[in-house]
Amino acid sequence: MIVRRLGTADVAAMRALNGVYAAAFDDPVTYRTDQPDDGWLSRQLARNSVILLVAELNGKVVGGLTAYDLPKLEAARSEIYVYDLAVDAAYRRRGVATALIAEVQHIAAETGAWAVFVQADYGDDPAIALYTGLGVREDVLHFDLPPLARD
Repeated sequence: MIVRRLGTADVAAMRALNGVYAAAFDDPVTYRTDQPDDGWLSRQLARNSVILLVAELNGKVVGGLTAYDLPKLEAARSEIYVYDLAVDAAYRRRGVATALIAEVQHIAAETGAWAVFVQADYGDDPAIALYTGLGVREDVLHFDLPPLARD
């Protein structure tokens, strides 16, 4: 297995990763419907602040991680937020997720990020167990606020 960061030429791998996300999260509407065109994906893959990692086995994307480097304003530092992390069901419990997290931790160290943080949903016991073994747990509430048009 290899873990690598995607770049501008990796649109097909990004689409494969979206397929892994759709299956793992049982959410084909978000990850398979209304996908952006290749140009849009390529532009996002070119951004240093967007971190897209895949785990590949024999050329097949079996897992991946989407993270964002967030510059802070209270101090001259950034934090990396792991937004999505998933492994194909057939490849779980083989160290894939741990390898992906280790790679984003290496990227954090290389870029001078202060911390890597991730959320897990209540009831997602495998994710909670994984993250508990790797870091310090904080219990927080998450709220989705809708955008509002100006009057």
